[in-house]
Amino acid sequence: MMAIPIAILDCDLLLHGRGHKTLDRFDIDSVSDEFLLTTFGFPREFIYYLVELLRDSLTRRTQRSRAISPDVQILAALGFYTSGSFQSKMGDAIGISQASMSRCVTNVTKALIEKSAEFICFTRDDSTKQQSKEEFYRVAGIPNVIGVVDCGHIAIKAPNAEDSSYVNKKGFHSINCQIVCDARGLLLCAETHWPGSLQDESIFKQSSVLKYFEEQDKDEGWLLGDNCYPLKKWLMTPVQNPEAPADYRYNLAHTSTHEIVDRTFRAIQTRFRCLDGSKGYLQYSPEKCANIILACCVLHNVSLQSGLDAWTFERTEAKDQSDEMTEHPDTVDSEAHRIRQELILNHFS
Repeated sequence: MMAIPIAILDCDLLLHGRGHKTLDRFDIDSVSDEFLLTTFGFPREFIYYLVELLRDSLTRRTQRSRAISPDVQILAALGFYTSGSFQSKMGDAIGISQASMSRCVTNVTKALIEKSAEFICFTRDDSTKQQSKEEFYRVAGIPNVIGVVDCGHIAIKAPNAEDSSYVNKKGFHSINCQIVCDARGLLLCAETHWPGSLQDESIFKQSSVLKYFEEQDKDEGWLLGDNCYPLKKWLMTPVQNPEAPADYRYNLAHTSTHEIVDRTFRAIQTRFRCLDGSKGYLQYSPEKCANIILACCVLHNVSLQSGLDAWTFERTEAKDQSDEMTEHPDTVDSEAHRIRQELILNHFS
């Protein structure tokens, strides 16, 4: 019997068609390591691991008959995340239509988000926290640092003509994402749903990060934030008007250490080209864009915890900090100011 060309099958049939078997139209083992890496952005062993990690969730989401297999769904999603488009040649490579690829991305995105609390969290054992502090200290000599925090914009299409809440200060529509990472670039927190018009300080005041640290009974250590953030007992910022040589040394060390979060954000955008504005805006609703961004953040952590290098695909351009907010002396926490002065005196004098 003559085979039916896959291109003429309806995408609904591909995902939820009649019958009782999974459509396994692509065999990972039949292609080279180089093909997997260049087409889908990740090495073979990591893709195998991801299939096992998400298999139950993806099977649950496609329990209807003749569902696309979990490994093909994952390859379709990885292809989109890392290329930023539903290229026909990628769909052809794994034997599904572009419409079906879109549905696969939706399924895999939801499956990854289900894993977000498992892979992105502040909760870590004491030895891991101590190791992270030592790694931060080796960067530029600031002790007791457990994370660095900053925001970054991901371009999205305009939601509608009336909604200006997603227009950022540069005039394009975006989601403003706040992330916290450790010295290796591992994300400890990722909030990917804030409208682009919100300033970093406004996001911080509403964020889970503020709530988490304000509710801590004991001193976990410090976050480092730039001058968009308020100085707090657990959040060290640069000295806005340095005078003594020690202030300048501290500021230089702060900049060098804080740069890790900007490097991490750039590395995520570069590895996951769907988030890179140079490839075009994310063409979805803000809610779906936020989900895709979070899914990429989960993938970033999963890959890092699997031994892949966080900085492999990093871009080199620096973040634009021309419009940073500055501290207002009347709002600075006096106890936080004392703690920072003590830090400067003890380590940078």
